[in-house]
Amino acid sequence: MIEKHIKAGKVLKTVREEVVKLVKPDVSYLEIAEFVESKIRELGAEPAFPCNISINEDAAHSTPSKNDKRVFREGDLVKIDIGAHIDGYIADTAFSIDLGEHDDLVECAERALKNAIEIIEPGVNTAEIGREIHKIAKEFGFNPVYNLTGHGFLPYIAHAPPTIYNYSVDRGVEIKEGMVFAIEPFITSGAGKVAERKEIQIYSVISNKPVRMKMAREILSEVEKYRTLPFAKRWLKNPREIILLKLVRDGILRAYPVLTEIKREPVSQAEHTIVVREGGAKIIT
Repeated sequence: MIEKHIKAGKVLKTVREEVVKLVKPDVSYLEIAEFVESKIRELGAEPAFPCNISINEDAAHSTPSKNDKRVFREGDLVKIDIGAHIDGYIADTAFSIDLGEHDDLVECAERALKNAIEIIEPGVNTAEIGREIHKIAKEFGFNPVYNLTGHGFLPYIAHAPPTIYNYSVDRGVEIKEGMVFAIEPFITSGAGKVAERKEIQIYSVISNKPVRMKMAREILSEVEKYRTLPFAKRWLKNPREIILLKLVRDGILRAYPVLTEIKREPVSQAEHTIVVREGGAKIIT
């Protein structure tokens, strides 16, 4: 199991190194997302979720549409969040690219991630990770995003226990050797909270209830291969909005609206997946 996580992590490490060089003004979001997802497959893994490309105040769950014409612009703070899996065993990583004047936000997220990883070893409580991230955010004069977290993994489930809070909490869980989880600081100059907005491009299957409509059955048959992992609307052959919304209302699909900072202030992000070893943490992404 751990070797499959590590193999997925190696794939992401390669993709991450390549995509950093490609994000520039006037390059399209869609070009980057398709590059990431095809490169993951080319290297022998599968995407664990659609490539997330979140700009400025958007923090998560943003991926291009099928005919997306948006491009990166001077001044943007870009977050790229990518995941890969081998037989359902997932690795997850994210990074921020500053096309403007957000060096301090980017540095804060990276420093928080680095310091958090350095304190990990068997016996440490996950609450200590949150305290370290919170401390670094405050030292820079920013806030962590309180309602976004790091997370563990289960086969074909990208967010599972343990929850790794990005702020100080009283209680967590004891870290044990062999655990695999992602540490994911989000840092903002805003209020430190995100809320949903209307844009939805990502879904996942949460129930296998029978459906009557032919078009709904066709969509569910098409996404069966993703199991419980998120998929992009643009991955579908015939992504009928009305059918997707009905499947969400019927409790068959889950929708992932874009999450944006409530004061519309910029957000930075940094993330690595680690394996807990005796004496420390091994970064696999």
